Amino acid sequence: MYRIGVDLGGTNIAVGVVNEELKIIGRGKVKTKAPRPAAEIFDDIALAVQMAVKDAGISMDDVKSVGVGTPGSVNKNNGYIEFSNNLEFNQVPAKEMLEERIGKPIYLENDANCAALGEAIAGVGKGVGNFVAVTLGTGVGSGIIVNGKIVSGVNFAGGEMGHTVIMVNGKQCNCGRKGCWEQYASATALIAQTKEAMLENKDSKMWQLCNGSVDNASGRTAFDAMRLGDEAAQKVVDNYIYYVAVGVTNIINTFQPEFVCVGGGVSHEGETLLAPLRKHIEDERYSIYASEQTKVVAAELGNDAGIFGAALLDE
Repeated sequence: MYRIGVDLGGTNIAVGVVNEELKIIGRGKVKTKAPRPAAEIFDDIALAVQMAVKDAGISMDDVKSVGVGTPGSVNKNNGYIEFSNNLEFNQVPAKEMLEERIGKPIYLENDANCAALGEAIAGVGKGVGNFVAVTLGTGVGSGIIVNGKIVSGVNFAGGEMGHTVIMVNGKQCNCGRKGCWEQYASATALIAQTKEAMLENKDSKMWQLCNGSVDNASGRTAFDAMRLGDEAAQKVVDNYIYYVAVGVTNIINTFQPEFVCVGGGVSHEGETLLAPLRKHIEDERYSIYASEQTKVVAAELGNDAGIFGAALLDE
């Protein structure tokens, strides 16, 4: 039997069919187009599931279950997405609605927790009892595993490190707080920082990379321009990495895990991101003199971590 994992992101809905050897054999992908009604998004999840099943060359009769990783807090007792600020969901009966559309048992979990679970089972966290997975995407997601178990808290909203404050009275976050880590360290924040720097530096090479339009800026723009020697882009990258480091250092000081793995689109920069990130952490962590230190590494599974974790929620 096969399992299906759904990674419901703020930008894309990515679906994978996972076999018993932990290989993805079929995929489906559609745009999330959030915010919009949950019913419309769930219709598209069902569509992407059908796309993945067709791509895998199997039928729904061959599928055991469907797991869905979603931004926000998920009540696994009643199957509700209780709150998701990025999707603008509030008390949505997701399990019931998705089972009506897909016709298979539905398992729900926070998307960052799914990514952590995926890395724990099939990626960099394999065999590690205590680690944290951070995802730098539309927001900043984090999944925390202590002694092999996901930390979800009394109300299933635990582990939301992206909504810890790193800047008192800072940028307004759509969760309701100001100065959340997500507002400074997400890929969305990086793009905003890039656009701001472009507007302040009309001679920056970032304009060339964006074909003269600030609207074409992406999470890669500042990094690419930095490699071309652009000073304004270098400043964007340096500031952004420091923002990431502040949050990761908070995680390390709180949990002292064996690993922190960094995923999401920005993590594709590899050591360009991780080497200076580690240096900031080494300078600021509380455990500066400890003989054993948390390792900060790139997530091995990339964007597939959430798919693997969601697919394996029924275990």
